Amino acid sequence: MNKLIQGYEVVIGFETHAQLSTQSKIFSRAPTAFGAEPNTQACAVDLALPGTLPVMNRGAVERAIEFGLAVNSTIAPHSVFARKNYFYPDLPKGYQISQFEIPVVQGGSVEFFLGDEKRSVRLVRAHLEEDAGKSLHEDFVGQSGIDLNRAGTPLLEIVTEPDMGSSDEAVAYAKELHKIVTWIGICDGNMQEGSFRCDANVSVRKPGAPLGTRREIKNLNSFKFMKEAIDYEIRWQIEEIEDGRAIVQATVLFDPDTGETRSMRTKEDAADYRYFPDPDLPPLVVAPEWVESVRSQMAELPRVMAARFVKDYGLPEYDATTLTQSKAMAAYFEAAAQASGQPKLASNWIMGELSRRVNAGDAGIEQAPVSAKTLAALISRIADNTISNAAARQVFEALWNGEGHEVDAVIEAKGLKQMNDSGALEKIIDEVIAANPDNVAQFRAGKDKAFNALVGQAMKASKGKANPAQVNELLRARLAAL
Repeated sequence: MNKLIQGYEVVIGFETHAQLSTQSKIFSRAPTAFGAEPNTQACAVDLALPGTLPVMNRGAVERAIEFGLAVNSTIAPHSVFARKNYFYPDLPKGYQISQFEIPVVQGGSVEFFLGDEKRSVRLVRAHLEEDAGKSLHEDFVGQSGIDLNRAGTPLLEIVTEPDMGSSDEAVAYAKELHKIVTWIGICDGNMQEGSFRCDANVSVRKPGAPLGTRREIKNLNSFKFMKEAIDYEIRWQIEEIEDGRAIVQATVLFDPDTGETRSMRTKEDAADYRYFPDPDLPPLVVAPEWVESVRSQMAELPRVMAARFVKDYGLPEYDATTLTQSKAMAAYFEAAAQASGQPKLASNWIMGELSRRVNAGDAGIEQAPVSAKTLAALISRIADNTISNAAARQVFEALWNGEGHEVDAVIEAKGLKQMNDSGALEKIIDEVIAANPDNVAQFRAGKDKAFNALVGQAMKASKGKANPAQVNELLRARLAAL
């Protein structure tokens, strides 16, 4: 259900350009490496010099097929390239080669969690196309420079239905899509370098009314800015409508310095681009055997791995989905779960304490100072009641800060071993009962808070080393016998 803001329903669709991880461009052999000197990676084909012809990059097609398989799309056996005509200084041919009426990837969906709620966004298509060059303004006073290094870089444009209803849902979708394309290795996902660029189409309407006029926020290159841009655009559109002004379809840019969107140009419709089939490129034919060959070489997909975690480890679906956010996290979990024999406890620690510390730093889980084997050893000591959860957090802290490398050694050095001796605990409990007659009387009168107070006193008397479950059990037995 779409989120209502000031009585308006928000409708969001996405177009994402994922730069494919080929070494050469989509229709030429020119390299695609980032950061080269301007205009050093544009060959005669990219510049559309007379007599040149485009030749399809097989690797780009295979990466498109991989994506389609990853999101349960239909791979078109026959698709067509078209010329998309528009005139920018950084578009040397005067048109962009793209796919229009018949894309190579059709339909599909992306599933993800928004909080604890599972959501799904339908995909319209994913089509292959070439990137344009880049206009440079910053280093030129009163002028602009043109860098054609990106011209011809292979892109997969992934288009959704307008299924999202809030900035939070849009960001959750974008993160899941980012995970998919990086997981299967078709895109490096570097948003700062432009490898993963998102355009958000945002409109608002009164519930039940026809879709409102959309404005497209271009080139959102971070999840933080994505949320800020969409939230601002929603507020701006509602204010415009409330003030009696009509929304004009437009392409807008987000300025992170001001936190505002600003119109760049009125938005074109498909007819404005005068699409027609490219006469220099034959139809793209993808035989079933090619699709199956690509499928056979793909690694286990995150949704398949998540389903396996639910089946093999008995995890909730939310846990399994979270743990498959990256291959590194999934591998860490499996190692810890198998070594400890406690998959749910491993999941809790990885999703909680470990993720909190990893997210607070610059390194990924691969560089975490506490290895999966070490975490498994810690979990095993919780499971066998050697230490309490509170003590385990102290041990984890010490391990993370390099104060030790072996779990048992840290437990011993800090004196954190849990007290499990029934005789010693019974003596402490008897002393607590004798010293707190008022709490005992309140408990016997039916006040549960008094029992918690007695447990707290027992834990304090044991200096936090008593097994809380054992304290609860022995204390209840002692009180029942009074």
